[in-house]
Amino acid sequence: MKKLILAAGVLLSATLGAQDLDQNTIVEIQASFKLDPYTKAMQNALSNNDINDLAKNLSNINEDDHHFTYRVDVKGITDQQSSGRCWLFTSLNMFRPKAMEVFNVDDFEFSQNHLYFWDMFEKANLFLNNMIETADKPVDDRLVQWYLKSPVSDGGMWSSFANLVDKYGMIPKDAMTETHSSENTRYMGKFINLKLKEDGIRLRQASEKGAKNKELQAMRVEMMKEVYRMLALNLGVPPTEFEWRYEDKDGVVSAYETYTPLSFKEKVLGDIQVKDYVMLMNDPTRPFDVHYEIENYRNVEEGVNWHYVNLSNEKIKTMAIESLKNNEAMYASCDVGQQLDRSYGILDVDNFDYESVYGVTFGMDKTERIQSRASGSSHGMALIAVDLDKNGKSTKWQFENSWGSKSGHKGYLTFTDEWFDEFMFRIVIHKDFITQDVLDIYKTEATVLPPWDWMF
Repeated sequence: MKKLILAAGVLLSATLGAQDLDQNTIVEIQASFKLDPYTKAMQNALSNNDINDLAKNLSNINEDDHHFTYRVDVKGITDQQSSGRCWLFTSLNMFRPKAMEVFNVDDFEFSQNHLYFWDMFEKANLFLNNMIETADKPVDDRLVQWYLKSPVSDGGMWSSFANLVDKYGMIPKDAMTETHSSENTRYMGKFINLKLKEDGIRLRQASEKGAKNKELQAMRVEMMKEVYRMLALNLGVPPTEFEWRYEDKDGVVSAYETYTPLSFKEKVLGDIQVKDYVMLMNDPTRPFDVHYEIENYRNVEEGVNWHYVNLSNEKIKTMAIESLKNNEAMYASCDVGQQLDRSYGILDVDNFDYESVYGVTFGMDKTERIQSRASGSSHGMALIAVDLDKNGKSTKWQFENSWGSKSGHKGYLTFTDEWFDEFMFRIVIHKDFITQDVLDIYKTEATVLPPWDWMF
């Protein structure tokens, strides 16, 4: 029997055309590497230096200025420290100008820690529910393994923020300040995930032994008490009510006022509803002008999943420009590590010439980079500015980042229109600046995609 299996494996290998690296092939490959003077010089340079120092394109250094035709009135730079909460900082930063206007202050910052606490709490609950709902599936089922791989994380996107704000409101930073654990999320996340994985297995075991749903739900509540304890020890207890006052631009100190997180949100946002913002995405691997939904990709059980309309960059840019013209910042997400010149705070497709350093070409287009997982959204920032030429066409844009004021250009990143095309993936825009045809697409029934898709 073993010989038959081995023979079948050999036959399959031959059918697929698979070839090992025999000695003749290895010699041929070795001979192709010619250590001429230039190659030897590059070998010496590359083996002793950072490749970005060697590949930096001299003709492109500091080529772009940081002036813009339209720029949102923003002040101050936030810092997410060693955490993956860029999505949360970005979402809150969208509304900082509104808060500064409402309170007539020069600077303002929301509490990121407050919403981070509830995000982790709600994700834990969603995970435990998922474990109960999939208890009849084998543990090696792809969906079960997807849930178990990472029960919770500090990552997220716009709809995660929208779900949280509608349920838990917003508060100023000094009502729940950052802690070491909120700024350095690795270990807290590690141990909460460890506990949740254990809890998930325990729920599955109880289900296998015949536990009814009522019993499983009671177990879930007890497990959530332990999650709450772990979060409270690391992050502090979120306030249900707080007193707050401020000093305005004229030096006048306000009286103390008592708020709940939801009443403070209403004070700042007024008639603004987070549900009125629509995510637009550029994914050339799929048809444009289609409404998509990511299956079970949310943070709150009763919240909405990740939804977006897939569009060409040209359409997205037109609506983004309208938003900026009206002093409205936007949530944006991109592959920030691609061609980033940290020294000047500039993102440009020609910043670094890696092809000349290696003597090889890197020729994939955006579609191919996505499909091969060579590129994807890695960081969220607020889109705050655009520069237009005499014909009204965009030439460059700017992000408000959350890496502190010493990063990039005083905390901001300028990027060219060409970089936008290649490495921008999604933008969230208020419906007032979205064309009716796109709003109509958003109202259609969504095409559902799995959470493990290459874009998510």
